[in-house]
This record gives sequence, structure tokens and C-alpha cells, in this order.
Amino acid sequence: MRKGNEYEFEIEKTEFPGCGIAIYDGLKVYIKNTFPGQKVLARVTKKRKEYADAKVISIIKDADYSREALCPHFKDCGGCASQNIIYEKQLEFKKQQVLELFEKAGISGFEFFGINSSPEEYEYRNKMEFSFGDFRKGGELTLGMHVKGMSFGIINTECCQIVDGDFRIILDTVVKYFRSKELTHYKIMKREGYLRNLVIRKGKNTGEILINIFTTSQMELDFSEITEQLKGLNYNGKLAGILHSINDSLSDVVQADRVELLYGRDYINEKLFDLNFIIKPESFFQTNSKGAEKLYGIVRDFLGDVDSKVVFDLYCGTGTIGQIVAPKAKKVIGIELIEEAVKSANENAKLNGLTNCSFIAGDIAEVIKDVKEKPDAIILDPPRPGVHPKALDYVIKFDAKDIIYVSCNPKTLVVDLQVLIQNGYRVKKVEVMDLFPHTPHVETVVKLERG
Repeated sequence: MRKGNEYEFEIEKTEFPGCGIAIYDGLKVYIKNTFPGQKVLARVTKKRKEYADAKVISIIKDADYSREALCPHFKDCGGCASQNIIYEKQLEFKKQQVLELFEKAGISGFEFFGINSSPEEYEYRNKMEFSFGDFRKGGELTLGMHVKGMSFGIINTECCQIVDGDFRIILDTVVKYFRSKELTHYKIMKREGYLRNLVIRKGKNTGEILINIFTTSQMELDFSEITEQLKGLNYNGKLAGILHSINDSLSDVVQADRVELLYGRDYINEKLFDLNFIIKPESFFQTNSKGAEKLYGIVRDFLGDVDSKVVFDLYCGTGTIGQIVAPKAKKVIGIELIEEAVKSANENAKLNGLTNCSFIAGDIAEVIKDVKEKPDAIILDPPRPGVHPKALDYVIKFDAKDIIYVSCNPKTLVVDLQVLIQNGYRVKKVEVMDLFPHTPHVETVVKLERG
């Protein structure tokens, strides 16, 4: 096998994050966007002594469980990876991938509760970040997702099927308006251009919509016309606010250096478990509201009886999990890096009449050193890189009886679990929750007890 050459591969299995695996002349070959049972023609892009990477050119023979993707953009769009696979198979592969990571890490002896499906297979997302760009260099303005296998190409996703109809009419209205104005999109390499992103949030259980248009400060534009157009659309939900955010970052990141309120208010309300949550533009909130209710139900079940117990909610975001647990706990203390999220968390606790919750802003690795309370249970819900080593060290020193670890990345999860096991904890329960149908991503909930 040589780099640059094309070969036929038979896909035997998948490994997280949803990568197909073939064996060729005894060498393990990783091929993205492939699934067991497929025979594909692929070009080798990397060759090492231990493994190789290859990129699909065509599918010679498809798997017997494949199907026609519902979304017309699926072939080109990099947003979804497996709409062409029946959902039951997607769940099966994700479950296998998580269990294999546990096995490779030497973690065993736990009770496994399987994988839960998302309550909605399509139109499940309550937030979407769309990018302005072009499908081909110098082509018509597009607004949507990155093209598969391309660093800069953007496909217009006016028919996206993982968001609901309100997102689609907003996207279509916005891109058509800016095409008519012949405005440029931001080009990272040249560091020039105006239009950057469109971010939409919608409360699945409230129907409230927040629209946020991101641009650079490289020109001035009167937003009154597009604001009136967006206000006049026939929504299934209810428009809560429209924002214009300035982002002059040199990198491809969605951030707001300055925000202008064009209409309404700068947040939406969402409901989970009869609790109210204010979600602001910079707040983290699970992107699948219906799935989040199932996920947090698992967390609550794993915690068990928390009467008269102190619970720490680390990486708490807007305090969702902590507040769901609070009605049955003695006290909940949440820590989160993003100050605006903590402000929202405290506002949400007040809104829900929860007097036993407090949320602190700061770097968990630092803030946790100054917390005087001793937790009976700790909830960890870190970002993809996992728990910071310093923070994990303090978690261990707290010597809590129970730890509930909620992970969006099973690879970093098993690394952190190994550290916790080495320090006297044992994994008791594991349950997987699919919040992201048609993508490789998955949530895993683990209960650990002091050994």
C-alpha cells in the first residue's frame, strides 16, 4: 500500500468518532464516513507503520441497512455523517464504540444500561451556527455548513433536516437579503470581508426564537430592513429577539466583541422538567432539549437519594443539571468559567424559586481550591477535552462518596475514569444517551463510588 494510490477496502467495524475500519494487507486503515458491510474505493492519504488513513472516492457496494438520506444536502454537507444509515444502526454503532473504549482502557465490572435514542430523530436542534461563504471560490454567497472535505467551502443549507422549519425560513431570508446587497463574506486567510455567521436559538418547549447575525466591523450597514423582514416572517414559534454581533477575531470562531439589540430581547426562555431557564447568546445549553430531559433524568436516577446532601455541579453552564437536582438536595454549588452563564444560572435559580443553589464564576481548577463546603456528591459535565488535571485532583481530594460524570467525549472520559479508579473510585453504572442523531457524537453518563 502506498500513499496517494487508490484501493478497494471492505469496512469491518467502526471506532469512535464514527470512523470506518478496514484491514488491508494486515494494516489497519481508518476511513471516515464509512460503515461495516460497505465495500469502498478510497485513496490513501497517510501511511504509517501501525496504520493508514484513506479518503472515500466511491462506494462500490453499500451495506444492506443503508437508506436514502432525507436531507438533499447530505452528500455535500459536513454537518451530518450518517443520515444514510437507519437510526437503529447508528445507535448500535455508537454503543459498540463506547463499550470498546471502556474495554481498551481496562474499565470493567460496571452495570451497563444500554443506549437511549433521541426523542426526535430529525429537527431536534435548538441551536445552530451557520457560516457565510461560497460553495466555490468566487461563487454566489452561501449560508450554511462546511462542505465535506473542504476547509473553506460553505454549502447553503436552506433544507437542513436537523433543525425545524423556523430555522430554514430564517436562513433563506437572511442569505437572499445579503445576496441582494452584494456584500462580501469574511475570508480568514485575507482577513477581510463583512458577513461571518448566523446563529439561531429556539426553545423547543417554549417556541421562543433568538436570531443573531455576526459580521466584522469592516463596514457600516443599516440593519433596519432585514430586521423588518425577519419580524414579518410566519413562524411556528415566536420571535423573541434579533441581535447584530461584531466579531473581529482573526480565527474561525463565533464570538461577540460587541452586541447591538435590533429587536426584542437578548435571550430566550426554555423549560425542562417544569423549570424555567433563561438562555443568552453566550450561554451553554444542550442543543437537543427533548434529549436533554432524558439525559438529566439519567443523572438524577444515578444520583439517587440526595436528601440532606451537598452536591457540586462542576462545569455547570447555566446551572441546568444542578437546578434539576436541587429540589431534593440540601444544597447545590455550581462552578462555571463563563461569567454570563453563571449570571444566567443564578437568575434561573431565582426564577425557579430555588434558594439552596449558588453558582460561582471562574476557572474550576482555581475556584475549587477556595470552596469551603465538602460535597457528598459531585456532578462533572466538562467540555470535550475532559476535566482539567488540577480540577480532577481537587475532585479526588474532596473524597465525595459519589461522582456522576457526564461526557460528550468518551475518549477523554475513559482517561479521566482511569485516574479516578487509580485514586479509589470504582465505576458502578454506565448509560449512553444519543443527543446528536446522524452525527458521530454521543453523551455518556457514568456513576462512580468510593471503593
